[in-house]
Amino acid sequence: MKKIFEMTDEELFEVANPMWRDLVKYSNEENYGAFTRNFSSSFIQGANEMELGKQFARAKLTKNLSEEIINLGTIRRGEYITVLYKQKNTKLEGEWLGRLVLGYENGKLKIFGATLF
Repeated sequence: MKKIFEMTDEELFEVANPMWRDLVKYSNEENYGAFTRNFSSSFIQGANEMELGKQFARAKLTKNLSEEIINLGTIRRGEYITVLYKQKNTKLEGEWLGRLVLGYENGKLKIFGATLF
């Protein structure tokens, strides 16, 4: 398989979209273990289970994400590729920008960042 740095945007979406969909699914379910399973070790250190639990409990945005995602593009920088999404919520009006940062850790593709603005 090609390394992510050699892939076209379309090929990157094929790899990244299942990871993003998992984040959406497990965020909606408030499932910390499954939500963080593809995180890099450095990213998981910052994803404290208690803090994520509080965020899951308080935020309507993180519990009601639409399964429909729209690919916006990619940003290639150094050792990482950022994949951008348009994300909607089933209970809140409007659109959000989803950001998924991918890279390699010990030869495996991992998530180095994931945010919703």
